[in-house]
Amino acid sequence: MSREAVAFPPPPVNGSAEPEAGSLVQAVLACLDDAKAEDIVTIDLQGKTTLADIMIIASGRSNVHVGAMAEHVMKAFRAAGAPAPRIQGLPHCDWVLVDGGDVIIHLFRPEVRQFYNLEKMWGRDRPGEHQAG
Repeated sequence: MSREAVAFPPPPVNGSAEPEAGSLVQAVLACLDDAKAEDIVTIDLQGKTTLADIMIIASGRSNVHVGAMAEHVMKAFRAAGAPAPRIQGLPHCDWVLVDGGDVIIHLFRPEVRQFYNLEKMWGRDRPGEHQAG
């Protein structure tokens, strides 16, 4: 898989999101790029669910890489002054969920990402959704 660069502004974060949510998304995308995340995708969830406003999905090459990406994301939350996110999946690092409230980040090993195929579930090709790069 090729690594996708983060070269676009994230979709606008409206509704119940705090004004800082857009800058948090930018910080997370930048840290994932720095951590050499692959196939970074953002999905605008507004109007689809009340779980979050933005979902970010990225792949790591191995369990160790996925765990390191999760650590980088947690540091990005701290650096942005955002509340500490809830983390699930760190012991195995096949799939790590970083729940930051309005921003949810899924970090996968490629084969696990392909199995769950969240992009299809949340309508990746619908208007308002963006692939980084």
